[in-house]
Amino acid sequence: MSFSEIRYLVEKEIKLELKQKYVINGILLYLVSTIFVTYLAFENAISPETWNSLFWIILLFVAVNGISKSFLQESPARHLYYYTIASPQAIVLSKIIYNLLLMAVLAMLAFGFFLLLMGNLVVNLPLFMLTLLLGSLGLSSVLTMVAAIASRASHNFSLMAILSFPIILPLLATLMKVSGNAMQTFDWSGLSGLIVILITINIAVVALAYLLFPYLWRD
Repeated sequence: MSFSEIRYLVEKEIKLELKQKYVINGILLYLVSTIFVTYLAFENAISPETWNSLFWIILLFVAVNGISKSFLQESPARHLYYYTIASPQAIVLSKIIYNLLLMAVLAMLAFGFFLLLMGNLVVNLPLFMLTLLLGSLGLSSVLTMVAAIASRASHNFSLMAILSFPIILPLLATLMKVSGNAMQTFDWSGLSGLIVILITINIAVVALAYLLFPYLWRD
């Protein structure tokens, strides 16, 4: 594996996404329409707790829709071609990096639309941005690895949902706790443990994907 392999594979993912504009347009339409319907339902009467919960729920469903296609849309012939030109570690890391970039963009767009329609209820913006970054990495790494497993099971989308739920649930709960604190106070004290948990989960999932994906790839 080399960094040039990863870079070329990430560029390939970006070029394919730009050619298939209907995919990203569908995700953006889903994101905007869901936030707009939420705005119509609550108008201006929304508490910080509800704001925070709705934000992460919407982002979770957007992540599932956007990242589930990582391996599910690729044919066995394309998998075989990748097998001959790149290492499995480079392939899975490139998928995670691309999905991280995609999730970061979607998270920032979701945050922008929430600010525009629902108002700014975030007090500690740096802490909330850090939570968005860690959340984007966590969702992208978990869903990418699970999508790879599902692709080896006849592209079973329901399997992806079942396998990802036990991992995403504690990740999402921790993200909501940290971002909920960012909507109440500027104080960072007492959050170091939660931030360490988020970083540990991200590192563990990426490491597992790096170590286990080669065995999955040979199947």
